[in-house]
Amino acid sequence: MVSVVRTARVPRILHTADWQIGKPYRWIEDPQKQARLQQERVDAVLRIAEVSSREEVDVVLVAGDLFDSSTVAASMVMEVLEAIGSIPAPVTVIPGNHDHGGAGGIWRREDLRRQMQERAANLQLLLEPEPVVVAGISLLPCPLQRQRDSQCPSLWLDQLNWNNLDPDYPRVVLAHGSVQGFGADAAVNQLSFDHLPSDQFDYVALGDWHALREVDGRTWYSGTPEPDRFPNGIDDLRSQVLVVDLERGQPPKVTPHSTGRLQWHRVSMTLNGDGDLPRLEQQLEACVGRRVGRDLLRLELNGQLGLQGDLQLQERLAVLKEQLLHLRLRGKLHRQPTIQEREQLLRRMDSPLVSSIAAALHEELQSNDDPLLEQALIELHRLCATDSGTDVSSTTVSSAAVSSGSESCV
Repeated sequence: MVSVVRTARVPRILHTADWQIGKPYRWIEDPQKQARLQQERVDAVLRIAEVSSREEVDVVLVAGDLFDSSTVAASMVMEVLEAIGSIPAPVTVIPGNHDHGGAGGIWRREDLRRQMQERAANLQLLLEPEPVVVAGISLLPCPLQRQRDSQCPSLWLDQLNWNNLDPDYPRVVLAHGSVQGFGADAAVNQLSFDHLPSDQFDYVALGDWHALREVDGRTWYSGTPEPDRFPNGIDDLRSQVLVVDLERGQPPKVTPHSTGRLQWHRVSMTLNGDGDLPRLEQQLEACVGRRVGRDLLRLELNGQLGLQGDLQLQERLAVLKEQLLHLRLRGKLHRQPTIQEREQLLRRMDSPLVSSIAAALHEELQSNDDPLLEQALIELHRLCATDSGTDVSSTTVSSAAVSSGSESCV
């Protein structure tokens, strides 16, 4: 993202949220890949430090969920606080629902409080809903004291005497929760600013929604600095922070800056035969290329392949599984022998037993699309191809079916 040159010296903030340091990624089976994903969330803080330095921001505002839970490992707490300490600006944070400020929350841990003093002297935690002046900005924090709050976190602003705020300082609301029905449970951590005097604040920095979202011209979700799930469309933008120039009584100037390193992809394709495999390969090449350990892929395949095409696909998936940080398979892909493959199996003059089994399986498949029957026919084809000396390099690769299933929550 191209930097915005200031025409005058006005306060400049960096708005970020939902770092969720310590996110467990339990659905990743490989412990090393799981650790890589966790480390990237810490390393994203170093990239935030680079943006802060390059853009000469006056303060970094973290709108909640800096940590994922109260049980983040002490070593990771130390590492992220050291990264925060490298940011060349004050860092002001409020608790969110994952790292709430109440009893049992991570901000109450003695080791964290001690490490904050030793490693991140620039970090300011705001636990009280009261105005604070930071870097020439009147900051109005709405911290969460519990994970689920049925009372609006911004309710205290209803009683605020706006005349007590400096008339020249830009006014920023810092909050964590859902607005306009965002989120699964609209009754919990619900934010509302419609009833506030619109001329009394200049920017609302929000956390909780993990994608970039402009609610209105001065109310934004920054999204996560490192993506944490597969995108739902081209408008589902993640892996950024917002640099915002503020001036009292003027519209904010908001500029996104990319901070993500890992890439999450969705590929969906219907295969109408083995001839479509090159088209699939082109899609995979466009997404991940030759990169190793930097991509996650949700691959949904539907349609039908021949038996040899399925073997080729399984070989390709086996390579992808090692290359990617995570491969998630979805869809329902049927495997049926091509005319040539069926004839080869049914007319095995050297092995009447093979022909008999193949004929029985093929007849059963005409009325029953049981994946076990498909798999049996595939294995028969594989064994026959190996026995006849056919070059099938994927014979050592598991030919487990690409089965249908609902996507688990990331």
